[in-house]
Amino acid sequence: MRFWKYHGLGNDFVLVENFDGSVSKDPDHVRSVCHRRFGVGADGILYLENSTKADFTMRVMNSDGSEAEMCGNGIRCLAKHVYDFGHKKEDRMTIETLAGIMNIRLDIDEGKAVAATVEMGAPRLERKEVPVIGQGRFIDQPIEVEGKVLHGTAVSMGNPHLMIFDELSDQEVERLGPAVHAHPLFPRRTNVEFVKSVNGILEVRVYERGAGWTMACGTGACATAVAAGLLGKVPFGEEVQVRLPGGSLWIKVSQDLSMVTMRGPAALVFEGRM
Repeated sequence: MRFWKYHGLGNDFVLVENFDGSVSKDPDHVRSVCHRRFGVGADGILYLENSTKADFTMRVMNSDGSEAEMCGNGIRCLAKHVYDFGHKKEDRMTIETLAGIMNIRLDIDEGKAVAATVEMGAPRLERKEVPVIGQGRFIDQPIEVEGKVLHGTAVSMGNPHLMIFDELSDQEVERLGPAVHAHPLFPRRTNVEFVKSVNGILEVRVYERGAGWTMACGTGACATAVAAGLLGKVPFGEEVQVRLPGGSLWIKVSQDLSMVTMRGPAALVFEGRM
């Protein structure tokens, strides 16, 4: 089977073309491929498939064998692959995901896609849409984890995120990330973003549902910009820099919360067969 290794700011993926539906999504197979000692090594597998609603479909399997509704870094990588390998030689395309259809505009340099701007849709804030147990919205609300009370804001960008702006040590972040992600408030678990606002830049560390600590998370960057805007830390209607361990994404949240756009790079690392 032919595959390609991509990354978006160090959030890395194995990409496979699955137009005939023959490539396995079995969790054991996914975990084997993503294993960093005994497999190719990746945060997840991207499946490029046909669509009856958009130009193409993206399915995302996390490294633990679970399926993700959406992946912001992954969709930029998949769009780059579509363009670079001639599946659609246009700088605009639509990609169907479990979170909906995403509109994408590519930046082209010397015949190759180097970055993409993705219309990620509207954030979802009601608890039942994230989901979070309870009614209403979960904005700057207390959550007790391992005896410590944190304050979080829950946002869905097609997948659940909890942003925490509390001042914490690196050791506390490392310890609390996995515990918050599995907290019983979140029936489908949650991605967790620990955020610092530094001179208008949002610095983020992400514990991803299904992958653990990663270098970057595109949907997480979008959710962080939404949460920061709701808390008055950054303005809506302007592009905001979100700095992750692997680099920066630029996020814009519309004033009326009807659209979030994400801009960032994508890179091919190598290709192979297995």
